Amino acid sequence: MKYYVWTIGCQMNRAESLEMANLLNRSGFEQVKNARQADIAVLNTCVVRQNAENKVTGMLGYMKGIKTLNPALRIVVTGCFVESETAALKKAFPYVDYFFPAGMSGQFEDWLAGQSLTRNSHSSISLTPAGNPVVTYIPVIQGCNNYCSYCIVPYRRGREKSRPPSEILNEAADAIANGAREIILLGQNVNAYGHDLVGDIDLCSLLYQLHNLPGLLRIRFLTNHPKDMSSSLIEAMASLPKVCHHVCLPLQAGDDRILQAMNRNYSFDQYRSLVHAMRNQVPDIAISTDLIVGFPGETHEQFLNSVRAIEEIRFDVIHTAAYSPRSGTKADLEFTDDVAGETKMQRLHHIESLQEAIVSEINSVLIGTDLEILVEGKKGAKWYGRTYSDKLVFFTDCRDLSGAMVRVRITSASPWALQGEVILQQDLSKAL
Repeated sequence: MKYYVWTIGCQMNRAESLEMANLLNRSGFEQVKNARQADIAVLNTCVVRQNAENKVTGMLGYMKGIKTLNPALRIVVTGCFVESETAALKKAFPYVDYFFPAGMSGQFEDWLAGQSLTRNSHSSISLTPAGNPVVTYIPVIQGCNNYCSYCIVPYRRGREKSRPPSEILNEAADAIANGAREIILLGQNVNAYGHDLVGDIDLCSLLYQLHNLPGLLRIRFLTNHPKDMSSSLIEAMASLPKVCHHVCLPLQAGDDRILQAMNRNYSFDQYRSLVHAMRNQVPDIAISTDLIVGFPGETHEQFLNSVRAIEEIRFDVIHTAAYSPRSGTKADLEFTDDVAGETKMQRLHHIESLQEAIVSEINSVLIGTDLEILVEGKKGAKWYGRTYSDKLVFFTDCRDLSGAMVRVRITSASPWALQGEVILQQDLSKAL
């Protein structure tokens, strides 16, 4: 029996898709890259933006056609497209066999156990984890309590719920035993981790515990809310060698009135002070962010405040999106989507052009430097990996370097990636 997994959206979705793929592997199923070849198709969805929702509905239409040709195909849908009450979805998409909410993989496991699927008796059960074994994503907290006015996530994933540290440490140890060298901790609001657990538990204490695991070379965590970025967490980044000098810290807007309407609970001045504190303790830190343009009521001057914020902070990466209303959110219920679509696109392209120029300058400074790269895999003829500060690097080498730590001299740079040549392969035996 064969399965197909389609994933769109955040890294949390990606991690949950890998979890479901590993469950199917352990159950004796074989993964395929074409839905037409599958006996089970899992769609892991996102509706955080209208464009993402359009892709989901388009994919569902495509799957309807495949099921018409293959009525035995089981279609499973999860992710933020799925509300807690699924009656309306079942009526709209009657050809889907099973809907279950985001983050509820246990429900999928129960459903799978109840299916009368005949597995191929000639197929061997694969215990090899799906995806890239060098870098492993581990969800540590689900849901969000912030209720930003534009965001659907709290309504689809619920309130924040942290996993016990022992569970996370055991999962990390298993991942390392299977070849993981970097762990990325995930949460819609990852730096709120532990506040709902009994005892003195937070993301900072978790980082210290993970840091002690033998064989682990790097730790990252995302996504963070500025209001939960504590001084102790910044200190942990500065003092723990395995914790990478990279942080995802969404700004969303550079104008205080827009931030207030978004219910972000900080001002730009507070955000600026936080960035200064991080750069004081971790001078080489790379900061990525999210930004929304065209939020309801955003004037040209308010948009320019976001432009000025970008020029001042000089982010390494910006994920920019044009505002799109999400049904049921505060912004959809209380505000009018009054910024014209053409204006949104103009503002989006302005930010993209500005950021391209900024990151070109940031990356060009790295030409001629020697950087430590954890090699994740190969794309075409080139190996690729990331620096300590999350810069993507490509290089050629005739050896098998997957999972190795190498030093690469940067020979050229673009806004999107660096190119280089290996000057030294490090001996990992001491780290392991």
